Amino acid sequence: MPRPPKCRRVEFLPGVTYFKPAAVPLRQLEEVVLAIEELEAIRLKDIEGLEQEECAARMGVSRPTFFRILGAARSKVADALINGKAIRIEGGIYHLVGARARCEECGHEWELEKEHNVETCPRCGSKEVFAGPKPGHGRCRRHGWE
Repeated sequence: MPRPPKCRRVEFLPGVTYFKPAAVPLRQLEEVVLAIEELEAIRLKDIEGLEQEECAARMGVSRPTFFRILGAARSKVADALINGKAIRIEGGIYHLVGARARCEECGHEWELEKEHNVETCPRCGSKEVFAGPKPGHGRCRRHGWE
């Protein structure tokens, strides 16, 4: 019996979790599901430009495991782009660290402090704020399911 997957550390939750080809009705589309930790691997490697060793350390996994996560993520994105499928971002085995909030009006991002209740943006005062769960929450046996 294989051991359960190790919980992955994630520093970012997306505000948009669904992408689809333009002018194609949803009922006609197939979907590809991209796990939260797969999106995090793409973000660390391709957006932040970090080396695989540093990416693996930030996610709390081995380098070969990071390579597998990144490969699976890139394969799913390529499948969606080449074959005209929608991408749904959800699920996975992770816990959120350093929870952040983002204002949808002005784009300002800030790190949430423990027990901080986010209702308005500190920069522009907008109530259009997206905030991830508090640190330590996520989908992980060690840190609790949701």
